[in-house]
This record gives sequence, structure tokens and C-alpha cells, in this order.
Amino acid sequence: MSPAGSRVGRVTDHLADIRTSYDTVAVSYAELVQDGPAFEAPTLDLFGKLAEGGPVLDVGCGPGRVVGLLASRGLPVIGIDLSPGMIEVARRDHPELDYRVGSMTALDLPDGELGGVVSWWSVIHLPRDVVPQAFAEFYRVLRPGGVLLVGFHVGEESTHKSSGYGGHPMNIYVHRWLPDGLTAIAVAAGFTPYVDPSIPDECLMFRR
Repeated sequence: MSPAGSRVGRVTDHLADIRTSYDTVAVSYAELVQDGPAFEAPTLDLFGKLAEGGPVLDVGCGPGRVVGLLASRGLPVIGIDLSPGMIEVARRDHPELDYRVGSMTALDLPDGELGGVVSWWSVIHLPRDVVPQAFAEFYRVLRPGGVLLVGFHVGEESTHKSSGYGGHPMNIYVHRWLPDGLTAIAVAAGFTPYVDPSIPDECLMFRR
């Protein structure tokens, strides 16, 4: 376990570790994680309303389940994931949708193009001092008034995950966050918190 707030693995291999880990578990992950939490549908409904027709981005989209949910709400949507293995599964299961390999810390998208960005339990794997870089990218690709939805694990600890999703080997860290900590990063990037009583504790929403 690492001290809260510290960067794990100061070398630049953290993205390579995330990529390799999720390549390894991609097929099993898609089979085992087919349902979202109970609050997912109403939260995505609110997001879709605020995104005002999109287009929207699911960053860290994994096997594409949430991209499908966003598309079913009539939103033009792009799914981006660091793991080519996850993108392969997403394209297999949803061949009609737009999936791309890429990193949330350097999005290959124009400035101000999007009406919304979803980061659904994906920033949790970034070293804590890299998370501001991701939020800066989210801000850059959103148009004025665009909406950011972030899902995360609540807490302060950082833990190492050496296996998962059927017992496959992994080498990633899971960083829990307190809402105030992520909100401070978002505000520093230029976002304004969007407060609604329907938003669950595990999620935060912001406007550009």
C-alpha cells in the first residue's frame, strides 16, 4: 500500500502496466462485468440531458458496455481505452460503434469538440499526480457548457492489484479518492461542480 497522495511507480511505465493488465483480462472482464450499479441508468440519463446531443466520449471504455448505453440514449459517442485488448472485445460486441485505442492523458481529439465526457471508474488507476493531466484533457476536448461525469471509489487508500477477473495476473494500482480531492483537481482545471441530489456519492459531475 502506498501513502495517500503519492505517486506509485515514478517511472513512466504506469500506462504500460495498465495496458498490459487489461489486455490480459479483457475477455474475462467483459464476461464478468456485464451489469452496472443500480444508479447507473438515471445518472447516465442526467448526463445525456446535460450533454445536449453530444457528441460524447467514454474514456477508459473497457469492453464498451457504457458506450452502448450512451448510444442507446441517442448520443453520438466515441469509446477510448488504453488497452487494445479491451478495444478488440468492444468492437467484437458492438461493431457498429466507434472505438479507439488511446490515453486519457493525451486525447487525440480536437479542442472543444465534445458535449460530454464520461470517466467511469478509469482515473482510479492513474498515479495521483497524473490525474490533473487527465482532467486538463477532459476540459480541453469539451465545448463551453459541456459536462464531465466521473465515477470513482470513495476513500483515501491506494492498493496494488496483482490479479483479477478470473484470476488472471495484473499489475495495477487502485487509488480511492475523497470527493473534495477530485473536485479540487477539476476546479483547478477550470470546471464548475454540478450539484444534483440524484448524483450518487461515487460520482461527481462538472460543467466546463
